[in-house]
Amino acid sequence: MSHNLSRREFLSTTTTLAVAAAALSGGSGAQAADPAGAVAIGSRRELFVDGLLIDKLSGGATLRLARPNDEGVAIPFDRPWEGAFCAYVTVLKDGEIYRAYYRGSPLARADGSPTESTCYAESKDGIRWTKPNLSLFEMEGNRDNNVILAGLPPFSHNFSPFVDTRPGVEADERYKALAGSRTTGLVAFVSADGVRWRKLREQPVITGGAFDSQNVAFWSESEQCYVSFFRTFKDNIRRISRTTSAEFLTWTEPVLMEYGDRPIEHLYTNQTHPYFRAPQVYVSVAARFLPGRRVIRAEQAKAINVDPGYFGDCSDGIFMSSRGGNRYDRMFMDGFIRPGVGLENWVSRTNYPALGIVPTGNAEMSVYANQNYGQPTAHLRRYSLRSDGFVAVNAPYDGGEFLTKPLTFSGKHLTLNFATSAAGSIRVEIQDAAGRPLAGFALADSVETIGNELDRPVFWNAGSDVSKLAGQPVRLRLVLKDADVYSLRFV
Repeated sequence: MSHNLSRREFLSTTTTLAVAAAALSGGSGAQAADPAGAVAIGSRRELFVDGLLIDKLSGGATLRLARPNDEGVAIPFDRPWEGAFCAYVTVLKDGEIYRAYYRGSPLARADGSPTESTCYAESKDGIRWTKPNLSLFEMEGNRDNNVILAGLPPFSHNFSPFVDTRPGVEADERYKALAGSRTTGLVAFVSADGVRWRKLREQPVITGGAFDSQNVAFWSESEQCYVSFFRTFKDNIRRISRTTSAEFLTWTEPVLMEYGDRPIEHLYTNQTHPYFRAPQVYVSVAARFLPGRRVIRAEQAKAINVDPGYFGDCSDGIFMSSRGGNRYDRMFMDGFIRPGVGLENWVSRTNYPALGIVPTGNAEMSVYANQNYGQPTAHLRRYSLRSDGFVAVNAPYDGGEFLTKPLTFSGKHLTLNFATSAAGSIRVEIQDAAGRPLAGFALADSVETIGNELDRPVFWNAGSDVSKLAGQPVRLRLVLKDADVYSLRFV
């Protein structure tokens, strides 16, 4: 093992330096532009979670943030070693299996308490979950439990795994995780099966952060490196920093994430990861924490049996995105996952989103949130939304228009993820970079797109083939009536 670690320590020095340079220059994940200044999207699916493609919205057209649907309890934290203070959930889709990892903590204790454990659940559909008896650790006097890590403080406090999709990754390190505290730094763990874990090395791989919440990592297909987002503080406000690595052991100097001109808020967790249908886009469903914003009275807290130390604040889930570098695009200050009906949803450290958005149906994806924190009814809750449906370009019955920036593409057909009413429609015009309609693709040539589909080709009178326009800068003009458009792609 020591020989392999030494080899990795000094692997690809040139690549490591390139990653560091990319981080200092704002990251390599930003969407490339062609020499004419057009956005080069190739055949990638593009969502409207940022301003990459949006040039102009007119008429009644607006951008609308989704409101996920409450699907009820997914995983109750009801085992004796789980309890009211379970937290920092990670949900993964790994082939045909869904895996969930979370902190087991039945009592309010200091961060990194020896009583904390890391628990595990699995599912075939992301909807119905089971807790297998793994027999790995003794808890409450027996080994019939779902614990994958115990007796190793402080690492069960915030153990956060991912499936390593880097080409050529070693089979016994296909699963990786980060965990730790300010004192220990973030230590790397690896696993061959996602259940039995070992430290990659004793020394931390990332230092210099607060690390007192969930600290996440993943392999970035678009940036061709590992990326980690973790908790830091600036001016006593909970912030997020980012670092990158070529081989998961040597990491660049962390940089603070910025939000453009958006207000700075306490973000307790960041939950940043590549979106599974468009991995060049990192989505973040972060926990917005409002310290001291107390909603319920002491007698109300007693009635719902919340721990006396955990009803002085409130929180919800917000939505951001990034394409690399040290910037989040936060188009909406609105809540993405709002607290539900009932006092139990308005206590401290509840409504914290889990890491991981996964497909749970042909046209559905799910996001999960920790709820009823500090209460006997603590659980993980599932929320569903349409595939790609974070943000829609929306127009009412009276209509509106959406014009893209100049872009270049590769492919033969333009497809849309969209929904209209029975009376609604979408028509598409393709223009040159200067905004002049192209012959055969003008609005008058457009065939109305009506319905509700994830990948419908757009048609004009001559058909749907747009391949003769591939590689040249064009604009898309979408004329909408009582319609939503969630994403587009050339295929």
